[in-house]
Amino acid sequence: MTPLLQVSLRRSQGFTLLELLVVLVIIVLGFSVVALNLSSGTGTFEHKAVVRDVVSALRYARGQALMRHQEMTVSFDLANNTYRVGDRDKDYAIPESIAVTVVTAQSELTGEGQANIRFFADGSSSGGRVVLDRGEVSKQIDINWLTGQLEVEDVTRD
Repeated sequence: MTPLLQVSLRRSQGFTLLELLVVLVIIVLGFSVVALNLSSGTGTFEHKAVVRDVVSALRYARGQALMRHQEMTVSFDLANNTYRVGDRDKDYAIPESIAVTVVTAQSELTGEGQANIRFFADGSSSGGRVVLDRGEVSKQIDINWLTGQLEVEDVTRD
């Protein structure tokens, strides 16, 4: 009876190579599913970041107009997918995967594919709308002409 007892104890003390391989395959499959889900959401994060940056630029320009008591503009170059805040020398790039549309006053259209949103010293603005499209996701930034306040909303397509 003793040899049988020893054999059964030896089998229960460890894992076989096959069992370890099955567990490793399951772990690798799990990580690959997680990685695919994270990489597919990258565009959404990028879109949200661009919306946040453009809203920030518009709010900054309004704040500077109020503080300095002088007009400030946010200039959009739709041909190059960039924008510039006030008198800064830096152009901020918008990824090519995001389409930009700007609706503004006729007097704020400065050239082919170029438009401004202007903020005045009293906080008012030229008003307008900036739409940022990425595939089926679209965000709209409305700029109130009277108060210069911004409102961001999702745009649904029919």
